[in-house]
Order: sequence, then C-alpha cells, then structure tokens
Amino acid sequence: MASIMIQGTASSSGKSTLCTALCRIFKEDGYSVFPFKSQNMSSKSYVMEEGLEMGTAQALQAIAAGLKPDPKMNPILLKPTGEKNSQVFIKGKLYKGMDAVEYSQFKNTLKPMIQETFNEVESLHDIVVIEGAGSPAEINLKQNDIVNMGMAEMADAPVLIVGDIDRGGVFASLYGTVMLLDEDERRRVKGLVVNKFRGDVSLLKPGLDMLEKLLNIPVAGVIPYTHLELEDEDTLVDYDKECNNTVQEEEKKEEEIDKLAEVVRQNVDLKFIYSLFKR
Repeated sequence: MASIMIQGTASSSGKSTLCTALCRIFKEDGYSVFPFKSQNMSSKSYVMEEGLEMGTAQALQAIAAGLKPDPKMNPILLKPTGEKNSQVFIKGKLYKGMDAVEYSQFKNTLKPMIQETFNEVESLHDIVVIEGAGSPAEINLKQNDIVNMGMAEMADAPVLIVGDIDRGGVFASLYGTVMLLDEDERRRVKGLVVNKFRGDVSLLKPGLDMLEKLLNIPVAGVIPYTHLELEDEDTLVDYDKECNNTVQEEEKKEEEIDKLAEVVRQNVDLKFIYSLFKR
C-alpha cells in the first residue's frame, strides 16, 4: 500500500490530467489504484445515481482506475454560489452553505474525517493517487491546509509538482513554489513535471538542468501539449472541446484516457515514480 501526491504551481497546471494518467497506468500495470482529492472547489460536479455529488475530475479518475465513482474519492466538495459563498458537500451530501471566513474556521474540524477516509481507502488498495488543489505556495492559506502539503503530511506521501509551460514562466513558478514551502515540506517534493510543452525538448534541457541544480530535485518528465477530449473541471481551458458541451460516449472517454496514459508513459520517468513507493 502506497500513495503519491500531485500538486501544481497553479490551477489548470495539469494536476487532474496527470492524476488521471497515473490511475490508468497503475491499473494497466496490474495495481489496484484509488484516486483521492480531500477538497475540491468547482461549480461543476458529478452526480451519482443515489444523488451524492463529487468532483468531476475524481469521477474521471475513477473511470481511469477501473472503479465506480465513490464520494470517498472527494470527501469535501465546495460548489461556489457567489464570490464569497459556497455549498459544502461532505462525502457527497450537502452539509450547508458557508461564506469563505466561516468555512476557513470550520475546515480544520474536518481533518479527522479526511484522515479516516484516506486510511480506509489506502488499506484497501495498492496505490492511492492524491490530487492537490491550486498551489501549495498559497502562503495565506497554509496554516490550516487540508488539501496540499497538509494532505501530503496526513498521507505521508511523496509529492510531484507540475507546472504549465504553455502559459509561460514555468521555471520561475516551479522554483518559486518550492522555495515558498517550509523546509520539511520541501523534503516531500521528490520530482518536478513540466506540462504542455511545444517543441524540441533538447532546447528545454539547459533550463531543466539549471532548475534541478538550483532545487536539487529531479525533473521527472516533460509532457507534450496534447489535445484530449476529456471534460475539463477548471474554467481555465486552452481550447474548445466537444466533450465540455455534449455527453461523451464511454467508449470515446476510454480511448482518450488510454491516449493520455500513453503520452505520459512515453514522457514521464515511471521507473523513478515507482521508486518513490519504496520508502
């Protein structure tokens, strides 16, 4: 039983995509794998037959893992109802509406539930793929964090940080994210991943080498920019997709997940990732 956590330099950096790919890859390699995101904020949700709601990204990751969507994959869902207010769902059920300050004070009481839920799913599966939210370098929110480094500590999980090079500034964002972490948090970061790269990787290599030297953390992969017809949870989308506007057939969804997994297999050092489980 092991876990790995994917965090990002910002929203839409590639956390959900990489988690989906790893769920499919680990499944293909013969492991029982379970996706997990302790807290997800999204105006979109996946509604289960029994009426429970969870993040759409974790529902997609469930399909990648060969599982039925389960509210334990996303024990806390926040659905915004305004600039400062959200509906709070706990294990799929609507708890109540809260404003940002109220929830900030309330969320720390949810840590035991998150820990218990994680321990349960970890005990039943070979690998848990954990997704963070936003960025772990949001230093104003770190004190009571339950979704980035706070979650990594609860799970005692190694962390990969992914950055989006297509939006620019990936070296600064990766370096800045790591350097804003506390020293014990930095020790959890085992690898970096550059996402959405266009061009020849050889031209990127001098920057990667310098980044590795500055941070003493290896770059575990450079994922090329790839058009994927997989539903976006985030509003920061790069291109129009049919699947965001129409219901996608399950067969097509499976094909796209397989396509994503193959791209990641070819461009991320999976031998290195598997070595992180030998702790």
